[in-house]
Amino acid sequence: ATLPARAEVAPEVEALLDAMDMRGLLEVMHLEGQDYGTMLEDELFPGRGGAAWSAIVSQTYDPNVMYDRFATRFSDELEGEDVAQMTEFFASDIGQRIVAYEITAREALLEEGIEEAAQETLRLREAEGDPRLAMVREFVEANDLVESNVMGAMNANYAFYVGLLDGNAFPRQMGEQDILTDVWSQEDAIREDTEEWVHSYLLLAYQPLSDADLQTYIDMARTDEGRA
Repeated sequence: ATLPARAEVAPEVEALLDAMDMRGLLEVMHLEGQDYGTMLEDELFPGRGGAAWSAIVSQTYDPNVMYDRFATRFSDELEGEDVAQMTEFFASDIGQRIVAYEITAREALLEEGIEEAAQETLRLREAEGDPRLAMVREFVEANDLVESNVMGAMNANYAFYVGLLDGNAFPRQMGEQDILTDVWSQEDAIREDTEEWVHSYLLLAYQPLSDADLQTYIDMARTDEGRA
């Protein structure tokens, strides 16, 4: 009842979000969030979360709320851009296959042992100097995936600390500078984890794609529409 009314999303942006299966992706993020909530309970207050904690986690990762917030911001950010060109790509055969592969791979990573297997595959490809890994790195660079994810993770960690501070979770009072110092100290570790996750995930996701199809996606990412 306290949520703001959803802002209007342009119909052409709704069509793009449908072509990208954004609702499908957010459903996976909902499952990821539930796993993360369980991990937090196990680490911070094992066995004491109960139904209240489960409800908080479910509400935080409500896919409908996430979709509304994302779609509104996405529509604002794409104002004045050639959305039709974007939709044409993602609605095409290659675009639909890419979207399906990305979501399926993300679902697979929720299964026990799959993430570790994907990371082992990455290490093997690195040792072999596999040209497919070079293409994946090219895609990561074209989309600035490492830097954007590192920034997102650090902002999330900062927000998490602020939440703990507001909830009086620390034995001594911490100030904003203490939080910032601690978050910045994590940057190297976050970057290393991010690079491993992004590359292992994309190797898994794009395994069914031909080199030609992956190159098409890389080329699209470098266009004005792709950057937008």
